[in-house]
Amino acid sequence: MNWTVMLPLIIFLILIFITGYWASKSMRASEESFLSEYFLGGRQLGGLILAMTMIATYGSASSFIGGPGVAYTEGLGWVLLAMSQVVTGYFVLMVLGKKFSIVARRYNAVTLIDFLKERYQSKWVVLIAAFSIIIFLFSAMAAQWVGGARMIQSLTGLSYTSALFIFAISVLIYVIIGGFRAVALTDTVQGIVMLFGTLILLIGTIIAGGGIGNIIADLQAENPNLITPYGADGDLTATYVSSFWILVGVGVVGLPHITVRAMSYKNSRAMHRALLIGTVVVGFIMLNMHLIGVFARPILPGIDVGDKVMPLIALEVLPAWLAGVVLAAPMAAIMSTVDSLLLIVSSAVVKDIYLNYIDPEATISKVRILSFTTTAVLGIFVFLSALNPPDLLIWLNLFAFGGLEAAFIWPVVMGLYWTKGNKYGAFSSMLVGILSYIIFHNYYPNAFGMHTVVLPIVLSLAAFVAGSLSANDKKAA
Repeated sequence: MNWTVMLPLIIFLILIFITGYWASKSMRASEESFLSEYFLGGRQLGGLILAMTMIATYGSASSFIGGPGVAYTEGLGWVLLAMSQVVTGYFVLMVLGKKFSIVARRYNAVTLIDFLKERYQSKWVVLIAAFSIIIFLFSAMAAQWVGGARMIQSLTGLSYTSALFIFAISVLIYVIIGGFRAVALTDTVQGIVMLFGTLILLIGTIIAGGGIGNIIADLQAENPNLITPYGADGDLTATYVSSFWILVGVGVVGLPHITVRAMSYKNSRAMHRALLIGTVVVGFIMLNMHLIGVFARPILPGIDVGDKVMPLIALEVLPAWLAGVVLAAPMAAIMSTVDSLLLIVSSAVVKDIYLNYIDPEATISKVRILSFTTTAVLGIFVFLSALNPPDLLIWLNLFAFGGLEAAFIWPVVMGLYWTKGNKYGAFSSMLVGILSYIIFHNYYPNAFGMHTVVLPIVLSLAAFVAGSLSANDKKAA
């Protein structure tokens, strides 16, 4: 074990635990305020914290571990594809923005499902939404835990299982202690670490490769396709790359762990600051992290598991102590996404199912115990599911993202902006979106050369409109 590398990471984790403990002290006593504090941070996030928590949550293991790993394999074409993520924070806050925050406060909504429950007044919409979150976010969490374990495995030389156990314990402790406020505050620290860590690692990689000119020449000598927009094998077509903008741009509005951020800001000034900060920082991080993945190829040829590219290139091109500081960036990204996903799934179980339909009169102490216990149990199940990881975790993560977007994008957006939308439209949209996504993913992937998520999103929109209008026609008749 390289203690020079490990010490900065250990200090970073200690800082995170202290932040979580401090945040837990601010949680108020009543049930309503406890739920708002634990799952939403009391709706008091400022512009910088809102921007950083969105960036750190969205910039997950797939962005910092899996994305550069695929870029290592595919070349500059994957960098172009990844840059469709620049608009993510801007698009989410512009589409949802003030209206979503105002409506969420009016409904006293703590979770996305709270909003759906009050907007559509349907038990079945709530249950299918909770089911979707539990299933798809479980897959997303598994991807993050795989990324965290591979990070620790690369740094310490421990077995994958031991590394996974260390990561699981670290995350569970500070999420259970601090809730959303701890997540938001630590996301701010993590976002700043990601920003500077990315810059340092990019500079180190370029220097180690003898400059950008030499690196590009080496890539061209190995495979000319690596420096084209079409990928190493020429399979990144214009249609496929363009369709990715639906998955990681437009469709992100439907991701519960992102939309909940649009409920949590303090005022419109905070939202406007977050728009500017978030867009600039996401663009900077996404461009540079994926460039690092491509530039690492001539420096470290022959890496068999793409998810190990980031830690290995950091250890190769930086002094050991600086590598430890820089590698806190992907660790920050992974931890910040895991903590958010844990809270979203936990809130689906506790707030959206248990308190709505099993025990609406539960006491505050019972709600506290159940929230903490559910988070811990979910963490254990994710640990078990991550024991047999895929070669590239990004595909597991993108599968989860696509399923959630197909389920939620239209019930959220149309629920805000179309008064004729109703529970029949919402239920139809979610059912058609989920089923069509699973069918296309398993039997017709990349239909018409597009990413799998595109057609399910189109079909779910048609189902929302048809379901809502047919129900309105029946009422009119």
